[in-house]
Amino acid sequence: MYFSQHCLPYPKVDSGDDCGVVVVNVLYGGTVTFPGICVTWGLIVMVMIYSTGHISGAHFNPAVTVTFAIFRRFPWYQVPLYIGAQFAGSLLASLTLRLMFKVTPEAFFGTTPADSPARALVAEIIILFLLMFVISGVATDNRAVGELAGIAVGMTIMLNVFVAGPVSGASMNPARSLGPALVMGVYKHIWVYIVGPVLGVMSGGFVYNLIRFTDKPLRELTKSGSFLRSISPSHKASSSKS
Repeated sequence: MYFSQHCLPYPKVDSGDDCGVVVVNVLYGGTVTFPGICVTWGLIVMVMIYSTGHISGAHFNPAVTVTFAIFRRFPWYQVPLYIGAQFAGSLLASLTLRLMFKVTPEAFFGTTPADSPARALVAEIIILFLLMFVISGVATDNRAVGELAGIAVGMTIMLNVFVAGPVSGASMNPARSLGPALVMGVYKHIWVYIVGPVLGVMSGGFVYNLIRFTDKPLRELTKSGSFLRSISPSHKASSSKS
């Protein structure tokens, strides 16, 4: 299970947005293009979710792992091992890229703000809020269609990169930013990619758990009518009288 976690961030850094695909795009005359980078980023996440989700839960983001633990969706005792595996995978993938390519400063595969760090921070918070909201809905709510989790998360990441890529690089993951920064020695505004994801993910998880209402399966809620009827005070009162 922990070997799976160790491998998960590897393809994300080796093939994802602002990583291997960006190196290829810069060094080979823009052959991938920005839309291609966005699609690659979403697809690699989707593939890894379907490949290893049944083994380890497909945790490749330390901020998501910690947030799951906070909301009692993941055991705390496993958090340090998962985070260690996530960072190790990112470091190994970054080293692989450095060995495979002659990485120029223009082809740096980490994340740095395109303009001001404040704008990048806001962008990271917003896209991580959306990502964690979707993850909470499809991965932790038993009323959702679990088989579609990989598609929903992957498409959310793709859309996030389309919107925030030009602003912050759309890191969405502290491990994904720290690995390249350590290997290449580029730490410009690295705090943005630690603070932003943590704030965004925790906010998204909190909001979804706030509106979740109940953990009952959908089939139980629909037995007596609509979901709204099942949570209304009048329905509860009538049920108690009977």
